[in-house]
Amino acid sequence: MGIRKAITTNSYMGIRQITVRARPGVPTQGLMNVSGVVFPCALGRVGITAFKREGDGGTPLARMRLLEGYVRDGRFPYRSQLPLARIGPKLGWCEVPSDRNYNRPVRMPYAASHERMLRDDHLYDACIVLDWNIRPRVRGKGSAIFFHLARPGYEPTAGCVAVTAQVMRRLLPKLSRHTVLTVVR
Repeated sequence: MGIRKAITTNSYMGIRQITVRARPGVPTQGLMNVSGVVFPCALGRVGITAFKREGDGGTPLARMRLLEGYVRDGRFPYRSQLPLARIGPKLGWCEVPSDRNYNRPVRMPYAASHERMLRDDHLYDACIVLDWNIRPRVRGKGSAIFFHLARPGYEPTAGCVAVTAQVMRRLLPKLSRHTVLTVVR
């Protein structure tokens, strides 16, 4: 399936459903189906897991709504139906299950262990927060499960779903809070 094939959407709602499954024979890579158009994507270093835990490297087997996103100034457009915020040098994401801000954005410097969102490798130049373990938050069930940009060759993520910048640029204007990303087997 080529990148030029049309993605059908409701013009008001945008893309409603994205389905991701593991690529046959390569559990750390996936195939993302968006309205019949299939794109390659990267998955977690242990593939898809039904029992997601903090730090296990698995992509959750789940149905996850897209909540909001972050984009980097000058590297990615702000066009989307999703609420988007600028990624700045003080934005982090807490990954310590015992911390009161576990699986939430934090302002750096931050005392507990956290992920820096303004990354040198540009993986979060466009980063969409998925509603994995957001409400309710369960300590140790996994944090920072995002839909973001992939490394070259679709190298594994820490549990996220990742696509090329070209695919993200194509999808981002059509994503909304009505979009659901479903990881299946």
